[in-house]
This record gives sequence, structure tokens and C-alpha cells, in this order.
Amino acid sequence: MFDNNTSMKGRVTVYSVPGCPHCIQAKTTLSKLGLPVCDVDLNKHKELRTRVNELTGHSTVPQIFFNNVYVGNNEDLQNLDPEHLELLVLSIREHPLPLDAPPVPEENSPDPEDRKEAGETAQSLMVRKHLNSVTGQRQCNEGCALFRLLEHVPNAALNSGETAACSPIKACDLSEALRSQILKLYSDHLSKDGKTVDYKAMSRSLYFERYCELAVKLQRVELLSLSREEKLAFFINIYNALVIHGNLHLGFPKNLWQRYRFFNYVSYLIGGEVFTLQDIENGVLRGNRKGVAQLLKPFSKNDPRLQVALPDVEPLIHFALNCGAKGCPPIKTYTPQDIDSQLCAAAEAFLENDESCMIDSGRREVKLSQIFKWYKADFGGTDEKLLDWVFDHMGASQKKRSLQALMSQGNVKVSYLPYDWSTNSTD
Repeated sequence: MFDNNTSMKGRVTVYSVPGCPHCIQAKTTLSKLGLPVCDVDLNKHKELRTRVNELTGHSTVPQIFFNNVYVGNNEDLQNLDPEHLELLVLSIREHPLPLDAPPVPEENSPDPEDRKEAGETAQSLMVRKHLNSVTGQRQCNEGCALFRLLEHVPNAALNSGETAACSPIKACDLSEALRSQILKLYSDHLSKDGKTVDYKAMSRSLYFERYCELAVKLQRVELLSLSREEKLAFFINIYNALVIHGNLHLGFPKNLWQRYRFFNYVSYLIGGEVFTLQDIENGVLRGNRKGVAQLLKPFSKNDPRLQVALPDVEPLIHFALNCGAKGCPPIKTYTPQDIDSQLCAAAEAFLENDESCMIDSGRREVKLSQIFKWYKADFGGTDEKLLDWVFDHMGASQKKRSLQALMSQGNVKVSYLPYDWSTNSTD
């Protein structure tokens, strides 16, 4: 199933003790998969036991992480669904070690005074968003802390490679500047209905060049002061722009595995943290819920990005986010002022389209976009609650009256329309 000769960018971290049969079996399994394993002996490195217990909730061994994804113990590893295991191996193959990877032992112990001075310097740089934690610590005087300059972040964020020279900026101020630039891009290279993009022309645009310059400033933006409304508008606009940036930089994903890589790899450095498309959609805008084919929530309890996440899922975001496929809602920009009305209008327009919602009165059937299937939990979790949500967000129309008639009689079948994954490029 796996090509053991393929070079790996990430690693598997196994916390173990010598002679443990479960640890030995787990490491044997991982070795057969050809995975790079960092074996941490907790008898030798007792200083890590508390941290491992905080991360996993367990004091037993082994405890296993694929990059920053916690898998569990040996039994959990052996019982992994083959498809989920393949996704985990793919993540090690494709993704470098992320910022919030679990801690490993320090090779050398520096002089305490030197360590204190280095910690104070690093703390100052971190506050000013010039560097970030690799192992999750927010203070540079914590044990086993490891930090890295933002320009050296290995995730290949599309706005990295140079460090923003600006001072930390309020997100609402930068958001408006970015939105203004995005509007200029959309005006020139987006179809009137917002459904298709002229990527080739956009790649040559001076407006896109200016947008990329502004995107670098996202590295040092201040996110924690954002209100709910500001956060919705900011991250929706950034998500849609990041998809376009990703398509221009990497090309449009053409199959399941390419889509998996695209949404888990394409990212921006925002406020000193890496946010992938998955992180923005499922971590921030869905209140840190697992996404499609995700084994765990995007942000662990110790992840600093969790502070940015909305407290609850916002179902209306599904009609504002465009992943670059023809089946997605149209691309628009949003403002914090009256954001809920803007999102309701987007949902109403989406439901008016027969490619997203069809009422078959003869068969007593409602056919909906796959979006409602993938994120059914966001709309209530049952067919009945889903139909109630759809009805409440429809505009006055014959379609809504037909749905009302079906629902009043009961026993309505819900099915899902094929999703058009072809690119929204004008080519």
C-alpha cells in the first residue's frame, strides 16, 4: 500500500520505555511502513513525562503522534482503519514537522545564565511576532522549548519566505486593505456571477502582486482583538483569496489525494501562526470541529490558534467559502458590518439554485448539495432538522412553498446531488 522508498518530510514520534512489548510492536509496525520514527525513551527523559501526559491524557506507553496528530497507543495504531492510516502516512510524506509537533529531548543543556538571556531575547521576538514556538510553548522560559523564525517555517506558507517589516497590525485594519485589493482583483478577473475565475490573467495582474505584498503583513497581524463579526469577515475573505493563491501557486487539485494535500498544505502565516485552509474552515469558522476525513479536531487544547476559533459553529459560512470547484458557492467579499445579513443572503441565493437544492414533489424528495451531507451536524444532524434549517433560510418563492407543502405532510426523503469538483477556471 505504501512506497517505503519515498522520502518523508515529517516524522512519527513514539514515547516509549525499553523492553515494553507494546512499544516494540508499535515501532515494528511503523518500521514496516517505512516511516521516520523519533523514539523518545521516557525513562531517560523523565522531564517530558508531564508534557506527554498533558498532550495525551495518558501516562502509559507507547504514545504515538504522526507529526502533530495524536494517534494513541499501540492498540489504537493496530486498529486504525486502512484509509485513515493511509491519510496519516500521506501527511508524513507530504508535510514537514508543524509548529505544534510534540516535544523531543534537547541534545545539549546550555549554561543557565545563557539560557535565561536567550529566553528573554526569544520572548521579546515572539511578542513582536518575529518567531514562533515549534513545540507549543508560549513562554521561552518553559522546559523543552524550541522556537523558529517565521521566515524559516517549514510549512511553505504562501506568504512566508520573508519576514514582514511592519509592526504588529490590527486585523480589522489589514482586513479592509486586503478586501479592497481583493475587490480590484475580482472586478477584473471574476465572472459577474462569481462562479468562475480567470487564473491566467490574474497571475499577471499588478493587483495580484500588490495583494501578495499585503499578504506578507498577515504574518504579524493581531488577531485576538477581533470581534465575532470581524473574525467572520476576515477569515472568509482570507480563505477565498488563499484558495486562489494556492491554485495559482500549485495548480488546481484533480483527485481525492491532491485535494487532501491542497487543503491541508496551502496556508498563510497569520498572526505568527500557520493556518491551512482546513484550519481556517474547520478550526476557526466551525468552532474547532473535525472536517471531512479528519481524525481529530484541527486544534488541540494547547494549540494557541484555539484562542482565535469561534466559540460555536456558524453554518452560514458554508455558503460563503469557495474551494475553487464549480460546485461551490459564488466568490464574494464580506464586511463585518451586517455580516449575518450578508451570509443569510448568500445562503438564500445558494438554495434558489436548482444545482444546490431541488424539490421533487412527485417523489416527495428534496435533493440538496453534498455540502449539506458533509456538514450535516452543522445543520442539526437529522433530516428533519436539516429540512427545517433549509426552509428557514429560503427566500419567498414557489420552491419554498413546495417544500412547505411536503414538510406539512411528513415523510420527506432527503438525497444529495452530485458535486461538481471540476475547476472554476474560465479556461
